[in-house]
Amino acid sequence: MTTILAFDTSGPYCDVAVLRNGDVLCHAHEAMTKGQAERLMPLIQEMMDTAGVAMTDLSAIGVGIGPGNFTGTRIAVAAARGLALGLGIPAEGVGCVEAYADGRDVTICLPAPRGQVHLGHHGHIATRDVDADLARDIEGPVAGPAAETVAAATGLQRVATPSLSVAIARIAQTRAAPDRPRPAPIYLRAADAAPAADAPPTIL
Repeated sequence: MTTILAFDTSGPYCDVAVLRNGDVLCHAHEAMTKGQAERLMPLIQEMMDTAGVAMTDLSAIGVGIGPGNFTGTRIAVAAARGLALGLGIPAEGVGCVEAYADGRDVTICLPAPRGQVHLGHHGHIATRDVDADLARDIEGPVAGPAAETVAAATGLQRVATPSLSVAIARIAQTRAAPDRPRPAPIYLRAADAAPAADAPPTIL
């Protein structure tokens, strides 16, 4: 019996799911522009209680690794690493593009700053303005949280977008293992705040 806890906070939300042998025991999506750090662990516990699953019953953890909000992505990744370490189980990082694609040949559209969109297709991610010319950069139908905006601007077909944490859990179930790399965020640009090149090292 395989029981997977999966969650994502890379956008303005907390998204949590618990699956057993591929079946969804429970799922919750709470929209929020801030407060993910405070809400994530209580929501995880609520979902575990609803599913009737103890932490010690978990086989693995799946976590969304972006791209998305810099701080939000780090919150989920840090939580997954900590839980996995404490429980002695693997944690598998899953990118949002892979999760939203759900095995289909579609272009995933994610919100980007300044009214742009991130387009993901078969492992490649590019940032584009939303205009009529955007259709030239897209292969196949579109899905994802910004798909409606892109479809309206280009006339491209929009297809259903799966639940993010549920898709993450199903992917994690297929490949989570003790020898897999630890989850790490996907960043499309460097952090806004970075130490100067000649800055002395910080000793903690």
